[in-house]
Amino acid sequence: MLCRFRIFLAGILALLFIGLGGFLAWALTPLGPMPEVQAALISDTRIEVEQSQWLAFVPRANSPRLGVIFYPGGRVDYRSYAPLMRAVAEHGYLTIISPMPLNLAVLSPEEAQKVIAAYPQISTWVIGGHSLGGAMAATFVSRHPHEAQGLILVAAYPANNASLHSFQIPVLSISATADGLANPQKIADSRPLLPETTQWVVIQGGNHSGFGWYGDQPGDGQATISRTVQRQQTVEAIIRFLRAVEGMGEQ
Repeated sequence: MLCRFRIFLAGILALLFIGLGGFLAWALTPLGPMPEVQAALISDTRIEVEQSQWLAFVPRANSPRLGVIFYPGGRVDYRSYAPLMRAVAEHGYLTIISPMPLNLAVLSPEEAQKVIAAYPQISTWVIGGHSLGGAMAATFVSRHPHEAQGLILVAAYPANNASLHSFQIPVLSISATADGLANPQKIADSRPLLPETTQWVVIQGGNHSGFGWYGDQPGDGQATISRTVQRQQTVEAIIRFLRAVEGMGEQ
C-alpha cells in the first residue's frame, strides 16, 4: 500500500514539474520585438534612451515634470512598445516601460512604485498599459489612488475586483474595432468599472497587436490600417490626454 502511495505521489510531482516547465517555457518565450524596434532604442539629439532596470526615454530639450509608466501586455517583450513610448517622449514627457517577471504584469502590478521612487523630480505620474498590462495598471491605481494622476488603458480594462467607477482620476481608454482579444463588446462591458468622465477613443481598423511591435497575435482580428497609422492615432490620443492632465495640475 505504501509503495502504491509513493508511486502515486511521484506521478503527481512529475505532472507538476511538467506543467511548471511548460508554463516557464511559454512565459520565457515572449512575442517580439520586431526588427523595426531597434531604431527606437538608439539615443539621438532629441531623446536619451536608458536601458537599465527599466527602459526609459528621456527628452533632452527640457526637464519633464510629467512621466508615463507603461506596463507591457502579457507574454510580450517589453521592448515591443519602444516605438510607441518613444513617440510620446518626443512631445516632452518622460516615458518608462517596465519589464515584468516572466513577461507577465500580473506578477508585479506594484512595479510603478519603484519607478516613482526612482524619479523624485517628476511631480505628475500617469500609469498605463496594454492588454494585461493595462489591467494591472488599473489594479495599481485601485490600490494606490494617490500615486498616479492619470490612467491610460490601451486595449484593456480593469478586473472586476479593481473597479475605478467612484474614483476621480482621469482615465483614457483606447481601443480598436478589429481587436479580436479586447474586442469592442468587452470594452463596452467595462464602462461600469471606470469613472463616468473616462475618455473613450476607438481606432477604426486597428487591432490588438497593432498597439505594439511584436508581430501577429493568436486570436487577434485583421487590421485594415498599418501599424504606423495605429501608432500615430494612439500617440495623438495620449498626448491630448497628457496635456489635459497637465492642465489639471496647474489649476
